[in-house]
Amino acid sequence: MKPPRSALAALLDGTHADPFALLGPHAGPDGCFVRAILPGAETVNVCTLGGGALGPLARVDDRGLFEGHVRGRPRPLKYRCRGNGAEWWVTDPYSFGPVLGPIDDYLAAEGTHLRLFDRLGAHAIDHEGASGVHFAVWAPNAARVALVGDFNGWDQRRHVMRRRADTGIWEIFMPGVGIGAAYKFLIVGPDGQQLPLKADPFAFAAELRPNTASLVAVPGKPDWGDEAHRAHWQSLDPRRAPIAIYEVHPGSWQRDDQDWFLTWDAMAERLIPYAIDMGFTHIEFLPVSEHPYDPSWGYQTTGLYAPSARFGDPAGFARFVDGAHRAGIGVLIDWVPAHFPVDAHGLARFDGTALYEHEDPRLGFHPDWNTAIYNFGRREVAAFLLNNALFWAEKYHVDGIRVDAVASMLYRDYSRAAGQWIPNAQGGRENWEAVDFLRSLNRVLHARHPGILSIAEESTAWPGVTQPAHDENRASLGFGFKWNMGFMHDTLTYMARDPIHRRHHHDEITFGLMYAFAENFILPLSHDEVVHGKGTLLTKMSGDDAQKFANLRAYYGLMWGYPGKKLLFMGQEFAQRGEWSEARALDWDLLAAPAHAGIRQLVRDLNHVYRDTPALHGRDCEPEGFEWLVVDDRQASVFAWLRKCPGHPPVAVVCNMTPMAHGHYRLPLPHDGVWREIVNSDAASYGGSGQGNLGRIEAIDGAAMVVLPPLSTLMFIYGGNGAKGSGLGRQGDDTETTGAAGA
Repeated sequence: MKPPRSALAALLDGTHADPFALLGPHAGPDGCFVRAILPGAETVNVCTLGGGALGPLARVDDRGLFEGHVRGRPRPLKYRCRGNGAEWWVTDPYSFGPVLGPIDDYLAAEGTHLRLFDRLGAHAIDHEGASGVHFAVWAPNAARVALVGDFNGWDQRRHVMRRRADTGIWEIFMPGVGIGAAYKFLIVGPDGQQLPLKADPFAFAAELRPNTASLVAVPGKPDWGDEAHRAHWQSLDPRRAPIAIYEVHPGSWQRDDQDWFLTWDAMAERLIPYAIDMGFTHIEFLPVSEHPYDPSWGYQTTGLYAPSARFGDPAGFARFVDGAHRAGIGVLIDWVPAHFPVDAHGLARFDGTALYEHEDPRLGFHPDWNTAIYNFGRREVAAFLLNNALFWAEKYHVDGIRVDAVASMLYRDYSRAAGQWIPNAQGGRENWEAVDFLRSLNRVLHARHPGILSIAEESTAWPGVTQPAHDENRASLGFGFKWNMGFMHDTLTYMARDPIHRRHHHDEITFGLMYAFAENFILPLSHDEVVHGKGTLLTKMSGDDAQKFANLRAYYGLMWGYPGKKLLFMGQEFAQRGEWSEARALDWDLLAAPAHAGIRQLVRDLNHVYRDTPALHGRDCEPEGFEWLVVDDRQASVFAWLRKCPGHPPVAVVCNMTPMAHGHYRLPLPHDGVWREIVNSDAASYGGSGQGNLGRIEAIDGAAMVVLPPLSTLMFIYGGNGAKGSGLGRQGDDTETTGAAGA
């Protein structure tokens, strides 16, 4: 039956919702009927993909509509077109069958599809005898979705997609399209209104800002050489392993000679050897996903599956990770499932409705960042995010994700005044949909990728952030680690105080040990502490310039001796003076000054001692690894504790937080004998006064008399009764160890 004229007019206008019903080959009682839109053609002959002639089509509309009967029941088809003295071939996308199948429909609708990144988005494949790209996008409320790109002149009329009714996924296979093609989706909402062109939520690459089109790309790379690295982390308990993280913003760590972003390959040549030399175990990148606005630092992402074009192609990031792994360095990425920006080309009202977000702004709008909040209770949205975490682990071999702004996900009233939020069904403030999502995320992520780290930036007292996500305790989130924001806040507050007043605030150091083992903690001195008028770690310290450096050295010593894994933002390892800006490289020229070079040398030595000394890391997350030696010496502002690990010599950590040296301080110690000084933050090589203990002390009757330099942290490792010491963390001869200098 010939379709009504109005249907053909809609087809030519690109407004027909189901062009697959009219275009391409259709079997009938009179043979195979073929219809195609081929603008510019004057004559058209139908052929098989192999070139076999099947017969001509007649032009029935001057706008390029051709139709007619051909022999047999062929599919797929291509057309030999002639017009204006030219000849060209067109392979008909409407002559191909679907790529997605009923299993995809079932799992996608259920929200349990864990391979969505293999099915949605743009994938270069061979299909029914042709090479091309399969495009698929979820837009269940759309009246029509068309694929537009540089392969069809961005013409919305050319390639309206096929709707899969059970899931609301639209798909089309485009023969002849290849890697690098730019594309977007033209979506008409349920009200008939055409939306701004939308980028692909599953795009594996995107144009460099300010352009916003998605690009056909292959994620990751085929050849990896990191089996040993991954096997190592799968074989151990990360709570008992040394973890020292170097947090990096890839756009401003360093720049090239034209003050442009380093490519991933150039960054690998510089950053990986630097991290190795400095003794860090992991590099953590601020979000590497595509984002339109540089000052967002990547935290307002519009392309969760696409490494940012600022640093080269997607394979470049994979090469960086592989290179880091081969060198023994892990790579973590900041991951942002809490919210997304409302840029017109992004997820906001994606199909004309509140699809990824909530309709009600009391649930769906974030007042702090002017962003939309994901609807975690919608199974397809939760699956989109969960798949993204799995994607980075599988395709790019990342060693872990640090989940941003977890607190904002857990509470419905986060940053909201009374009346601006909606209680849960029980009348409480907990966002149980987000809790269930995070629990599912951690269960699936750890099950499918053993050894991966999941880290929560969570700033409240939510119970069980790092407890296993067992069903019987709904609040347990299942993260591997949590940022210890209390440690950061309390200790920086203490270090900012004039030493004369510190005696009155002794508990700002001691209080943290009351909860230090309640979770598996990472101690974070992150980018958040050195931006937006907060200054730098150096400027936060009290005193004149010399005292600021001494305080910072003592503070780093305290932190590396404190229970918990370590994280330091780039630039703070050499005491960056200027507040960090994403718009410029770090002030590397500061290293010409001895005081800054000394800070870097101290951080380097602290990392190496921490990694090489099991007592300093083997029980970071367990109370058996910590014991107070001096907890209440408020008048002298001295703190001392023991770090322990079964089967290894203990380490005593001693902090003097006043500018007064103590020449004969009685330090209680649990074992008599020699304790070797393995760290002295006041060593001359670090820019200190050079006071110390000639490399060793000796405990007799449960105590040793020690020299405590001004504003310093010392570490002593037990070497046994009458022995010279274990040699762990040594540098130099028997009387001078890491940072230890003559008194």
